[in-house]
Amino acid sequence: MGSTEIIDLRSDTVTVPCAAMRRAMAEAEVGDDVIDVDPTVARLEAAIAERLGKEAALFVPSGTMANQIAVRLHCRAGEELICESTSHVYFFEQGAYAQLSGVVAKTLVGDRGVLEPEQFEGAVWPNDEHFPRTRLVWIENTHNMGGGTVQPFDTLAQISRWARGRNLALHMDGARLFNAVVASGRGADEWAGLFDTVSVCFSKGLGAPVGSALVGPREMMAEARRHRKLFGGGMRQAGIIAAGALYALEHHVAELEADHAKARRIARTVAESPHLALVNGPVETNIVYFRIEGLALGAAELVDRLEQAGVRLLFVDETIRAVTHRDVSMAQVETALSRLVRILDDASRWGR
Repeated sequence: MGSTEIIDLRSDTVTVPCAAMRRAMAEAEVGDDVIDVDPTVARLEAAIAERLGKEAALFVPSGTMANQIAVRLHCRAGEELICESTSHVYFFEQGAYAQLSGVVAKTLVGDRGVLEPEQFEGAVWPNDEHFPRTRLVWIENTHNMGGGTVQPFDTLAQISRWARGRNLALHMDGARLFNAVVASGRGADEWAGLFDTVSVCFSKGLGAPVGSALVGPREMMAEARRHRKLFGGGMRQAGIIAAGALYALEHHVAELEADHAKARRIARTVAESPHLALVNGPVETNIVYFRIEGLALGAAELVDRLEQAGVRLLFVDETIRAVTHRDVSMAQVETALSRLVRILDDASRWGR
């Protein structure tokens, strides 16, 4: 009897390099990116800066580091950023903005991660010694906890104009920016043009094993390089991993639509089930959050039972998350859904 096929839908970070990407990494031209320049890193930085319409970019090990460098670029200790209440920088990064840079955060509650321009009115502290100085507006696109939500472009344009009119800086956490690009049909440079700096992750849907980039003005990226060194992100022959990111940027962006189709397929089964309900729907990109309804079976227990059945999902704040990616095919999604339905049917039949 063969072993059960494992279908991992916990995150799009679980992808492994394809054969062509591995070849590109093995053959990468490298140098010392701390002493002077790694040529492959330089190629990647130039390519992502051009794609986003910015002057320069900095390659870093992770999206969290890219975000925290952005905080440090725009704010000094005792100053404030404004973000949505479930933003990654606030929700999933250990309050690093406070630990590393002495910055405070003001949160606004969005609808599926989306903030409206009028919510920012009154959000800036007056110029008074009792209060922190408000310096930075922070937007996540796509929004993870919002369910992979694509921020409405026109809404962001209004928020951008509002911020610039008050001399506030703007940063986009674009860890999954290219999912927004593919879903919306708007170019990465259009989205990035609304912001001073943007972070982009290569190791999520694009399928590279490691790395993110921070993009922005050339002078600011030179300063960012100093902060990268401070945070321990200076890498030597980093071209080996930069080659994987560069391959992903050149070959995998258009394929993200296939991931979105798989997520819509999962959402359809969730919507059709009497025992499940979508959270933060409708599904726009590759992230699906759902909850159980009308069963004694809890979300954590369902995740455990699915794990035993060879389907790996993530339990997040009393909900269940499925994230589609290039390493799980539509056929595997169908298999995962059949296992999910069978477990729910059994729980309905036997009470658990």
